[in-house]
Formats: sequence, C-alpha cells, structure tokens
Amino acid sequence: MSDRRVPLTTDGGAGTVHTPAMSDAALEDRALLDRAQDGDMEAFEALVERHEDRLYGLALRMTRSEADAAEVVQDTFLAAYQNLKNFRGEAAFGSWVHRIAANNALMRLRHQRVVDAVTEELRAPEFTERGSLAEVPEVDWSRSADEKVLDEELGRAIRQGTDALPEGYREVFLLKDVEGLSYEEISEMMGISVPAVKSRLHRARLALREEIDAFYKEV
Repeated sequence: MSDRRVPLTTDGGAGTVHTPAMSDAALEDRALLDRAQDGDMEAFEALVERHEDRLYGLALRMTRSEADAAEVVQDTFLAAYQNLKNFRGEAAFGSWVHRIAANNALMRLRHQRVVDAVTEELRAPEFTERGSLAEVPEVDWSRSADEKVLDEELGRAIRQGTDALPEGYREVFLLKDVEGLSYEEISEMMGISVPAVKSRLHRARLALREEIDAFYKEV
C-alpha cells in the first residue's frame, strides 16, 4: 500500500517528493491512518476519538439539534471508514472528515426544509462609488472566542446573532468565518455560485456587526 501514501518528510535527495510541513497532530493522524488503512480498527477508533468533538461542534452549530448533530458525526465516520482505502492523503485526515461532516450537515438541512434562494433580506447591501459590493473586513470570531478576547456576554450576543441568521446565511458564515473553508468549497457544498456565497457572507457579517454594535451601546 506504499503506492497510495504521501511522503511525510524529505531529505533533499534525488527523487524525493517535497510536501508541506505537517503539525505533530497531523503526523499522529497520518500514523494512525496508515494503520487503519491496513485494517487496524483500534487505530481508526483512535482517529474517531481525536476528531469527534470538533465534528460534533460543527454539526451542532449548523443543525442546531443535538440529535441531528450526533447522527451527522455517526454518518461522517461511517463514510470515512467506507472510503478509507481510497483516501490518498492529499489533505490532512482532519480536513477530510471535516468536509464530509459539513456536507452531511447540509444534506440533513436540505432534507428537513427546502434550501433554495434565500429571499429574506437582512439589510440592503452597501456598494462602493463604482457600484461594486462593498467588502466587510473578515473577523475570525472563533479564534477571538478561543483566546477569550471577547467576554462571555459579547460571546453570547454573537452566538445569538448567528442563530438568528436565516439558514442560508448562517451556513455560509459558519463554513467561511468559523470553519475556514474557501469560497469555492462552500459553493460546491451548497450548490450556489461563488458570488452568491460572497453576497450571503457579506450580509451575514453586516447583521452580526449590528448585533455587536447594539451590545456595546447597551454596555
């Protein structure tokens, strides 16, 4: 099975393949993955334990249902196990199952309600003098929360603002600003164009900015 694995390190010699440096966690995942691909169930179970909490958090934010989130995680690892031998390692294992989970959550939402073009307008879009859509600076809300820069009350206001977003906007915001997926990845997952992804994200950010402004006015 050496033909399907990606070299983890290079020595600079002839014939070596240069790959980006991997974190310790990614290296540990890779070692477990190699064993799991050889049929070691304990190694696969270890991978599940390493990633299930993060995937559950993503699924819960997207579905807002503990039961649905649990099923998304279960379906994700089932799909990962079924496709384990086909995984070639171009991306980290964590990124791979992360995208499977996001897709599963979107599919579950589509089954629960029709997710077509979102018609509800949060706020009229802002345009530049040349007529193009004005950009709203990207803010890494999740990192700020993790670093405890935002206090508990502001964090609660942001979560409430996120929950209040219409579904199509909330999904885009979570996938882009919280989970860090690219516009192209979100476009493919949601079945909408890249400009539509950017438009929804723009409006979601504006709505959340209004929530934050309102919070500071009350402080």
